[in-house]
Amino acid sequence: MVKSTKGAAMPGRTGKTQRVQMANVQNGDISPVPARAMLGASEERSALSAALAFLEGVEAELDMALEIAEPNPYLNMVMALLRAHLDGKVVTATMLISASGVPYATARRKLHRMLDCGLIEQRVRTRSGRSFSLHPTDRLMANWRQFADRIMRLSVETTGTATQAEGDYYYGASYLPASQSIAPPQVLSEPLQVAGGVRVLVHGDPTFMVMENLKRQFEQIIGTNISQRAFSIDRLRNEALRNADRRVSKYDIIAVDLPWIGEFAEKGVLLPLDACLDTDRLDPADFHTAGWMAAHWGGRPYGVPSQTTPELLFYRKDLFAEAGLDLPETTDKLIAAARHFHDPQRGRYGIAWNAARGTALGHQFLMTCADFGQPILNLDAIAGGFDADTASRSDIVPTIDTPLARDACDYLLQLLDYSPPDILSMSWYERVRPFASGKIAMAYGYTLLAPYFERDPDSPAHGRTGYLPHPAGPQGTPLAPVGGYVLGIPANLAPERRAAAAEALIAFTSPEAQKLYVLNGSRTAPRYSVGADTEVRRISPIFEAVDAMSLRDELQYWPRPPIPQISEIFEICGQEIHDMLRGVQSPRDALRSAQKRAERALK
Repeated sequence: MVKSTKGAAMPGRTGKTQRVQMANVQNGDISPVPARAMLGASEERSALSAALAFLEGVEAELDMALEIAEPNPYLNMVMALLRAHLDGKVVTATMLISASGVPYATARRKLHRMLDCGLIEQRVRTRSGRSFSLHPTDRLMANWRQFADRIMRLSVETTGTATQAEGDYYYGASYLPASQSIAPPQVLSEPLQVAGGVRVLVHGDPTFMVMENLKRQFEQIIGTNISQRAFSIDRLRNEALRNADRRVSKYDIIAVDLPWIGEFAEKGVLLPLDACLDTDRLDPADFHTAGWMAAHWGGRPYGVPSQTTPELLFYRKDLFAEAGLDLPETTDKLIAAARHFHDPQRGRYGIAWNAARGTALGHQFLMTCADFGQPILNLDAIAGGFDADTASRSDIVPTIDTPLARDACDYLLQLLDYSPPDILSMSWYERVRPFASGKIAMAYGYTLLAPYFERDPDSPAHGRTGYLPHPAGPQGTPLAPVGGYVLGIPANLAPERRAAAAEALIAFTSPEAQKLYVLNGSRTAPRYSVGADTEVRRISPIFEAVDAMSLRDELQYWPRPPIPQISEIFEICGQEIHDMLRGVQSPRDALRSAQKRAERALK
């Protein structure tokens, strides 16, 4: 560990003594994700990083052009500090003094001045209080963000060169509001004081694995170590329920699939958010409405959206253009397109979807019923669909055995004819992999799975994929069923850890943090501000598409209402409909059996 110069503290803001430990990351059963879908911080650099690279290049050229040029210690130290901050690296006073380019005593005086001026802050790193890390303050980051914007604009105005960012400016000023240009996350003014660091239970999907890759940077942000444990979806639910039975929670924060909210609220697994933090600090209006409302039960929020990832229809734009086919915006058009592209003799298939027995097919069936206008509960009809906010009322009953559900079954049977031969074992990841490899023309998939092809230049679907809401049946409307996870605080978390858990929760779900996830490979954006960020929109068309669906009120969570028994209903429907797809029973018998079993579950 490198100590600050001469072991003395620099003047300026310091945090409290913080013990630094190596995080103990324990991975459970995680579905494999390609390495190139996980990496890529250097691929999509922020405007701050671009400005740094520009200045570093200009400075090098000036040194060559002006043989008598003198180094600028302020600039050199700030650039070194910001570069390390963006890369998630620890910075000490010794490192900045070395980067200054001037003698030791001069550099030390300049560093003292930046600390006094509130541009740099320092934090204690060891129990002895003699070693410090240095961080840019909010003031320095705000100044640098403005500077970066001006640099990009001046480069266009003075050279007349069109750049990718040119369209974002209108007569020298940003066309979009400043609030839509999100800066990198800032370190907390006071590091979190929590024994053993922050312990997090998550799902093993691409977005949470991006968070794991950024763990070192977030440890700097919150000032303590982070231990993350990841499981597959079913194991995650079981572990969360086991944790609730413990006298004291093993985790400070847990990830919760949106449909589990009612169950976890009723069973006392989660603390209501308003019992442990001021929800106004979360800026609820910035979240996609469906994602934020899905985190509620009985009118109270139980988690903060970490991923709002609607299930969409992925389709190959190039193949549809070559074939001259209409976009698959209805179930009839989708079947026609699947029939056209289906060519098993050449190893090509029309469509992939969740058809594996149990939970996966259960989700697919409920969302397909919604596509035909049928909720699986007797929810009240409202504008945009049905009212899932009142799913906690006492007269809720299943509505599975209905004519519209029968239409949904007929549709799934038609899909079966144009699907790969192993479709009945395909689930979340398996349906997207063949789409990414070019074997399938269309696939139902969550946006969080888009990195499989969006971040793989070798994929035939790379840059050629379009995104649509679920095609609608004759009595349905286009829907993008909202999925994803919220982060919540366990109800049995020790009281002395709750304040720190709440601060970490706010930091992990902030617009700044969620933009960072996107820059590093995530394709989920729970907040309007993140989806509207110009840099985010340049990364993928998926964000603009999802924002447009939200504005058209197509993002809905009623297809999978978060009642306490929803996991059992997924399993019931996934078993009965699987038997139907295998020809073991008729659609009528499958629906009748699922209806009876669901009625027993709700009783």
